[in-house]
Amino acid sequence: MFAVGLTGGIGSGKSTVAELFAERGVPVIDTDVIARELTAPDSAALIAIQDAFGDAVMREDGSLDRAQLRRRVFADPAARHMLEAILHPRIRQAVVQALAELHAPYALIVIPLLVETGAYAGILDRVLVVDCPEDMQIARVMARNDLTRAEVKAILAAQAERAVRLTAADDVIDNTGSSKSLRDRVHALHAQYMAQAAAASP
Repeated sequence: MFAVGLTGGIGSGKSTVAELFAERGVPVIDTDVIARELTAPDSAALIAIQDAFGDAVMREDGSLDRAQLRRRVFADPAARHMLEAILHPRIRQAVVQALAELHAPYALIVIPLLVETGAYAGILDRVLVVDCPEDMQIARVMARNDLTRAEVKAILAAQAERAVRLTAADDVIDNTGSSKSLRDRVHALHAQYMAQAAAASP
């Protein structure tokens, strides 16, 4: 299965780009969705998170208090690494399994922390980065998530720098223009990936 990893900083527009590929019939595997599924009540991952972080990150109904956990890990790099050690191997395994079950020319895998984890080199054929200036990211996230500028800056600080992400890219979508220019770029990349997938197939 030809696999394209889609990444970008928070607020860059990854979800919008993924939806545009999905509109063209491309299967989309979203690691954030996988993470939510893996941390469902009574799951092995959630039990491990509770053991590591205590009841403070749990709701009374036995579900994960994601906001509380997010505040904890973005304030403490050691806590973030502990959470990543619990989740990332499980997420990667779920991605491999999902890819094995697909029948399509290629698949798009949305991996917000693709560059940071370095865990997907053996899976991906291309890395696609959605890019925009940091000020635009901050404004979008503040409007969307009702977070303060300081909270968004803390999230950005925990992610790879823009230049590092761009260095890792095979392809880049500049998401600073119109919705039409974004659609046109996705259309062109879709044609490119279809051709590359066909050329790579045995």
